[in-house]
Amino acid sequence: MKKIIASPLAPKAAGPYSQAVETESALYISGQLPVDGTTGTMPEGIEAQTRQSLKNIGHILHEAGHDYSDVVKTTVLLADIADFGVMNAVYAEYFKEPFPARVCYQVAALPMGARVEIDAVAAK
Repeated sequence: MKKIIASPLAPKAAGPYSQAVETESALYISGQLPVDGTTGTMPEGIEAQTRQSLKNIGHILHEAGHDYSDVVKTTVLLADIADFGVMNAVYAEYFKEPFPARVCYQVAALPMGARVEIDAVAAK
């Protein structure tokens, strides 16, 4: 079974993909840019952008009946690895022990000039 999950509070998919796909065992959330799904705007700075990306993940989790404690894996993409410390501090506001597994990469560029993009996998 595969179910498409979409939250009206998170930004709409900007291409041929879904915000999230739920299977019998997991919820796979596509990379969330720091775009406010209501206004379509992107905040300035890594702190505000990280917070917005994680809020978008939260909206999708909620739509599927999950919360942050159900997240088992994330991937963080940064435009500049020097932003790691600030991103990590904001990230710690959303995820508590036991923490999900995570990988973080610096990438050459992100869509719309974003400084961060985060995806997640959740399971109950």
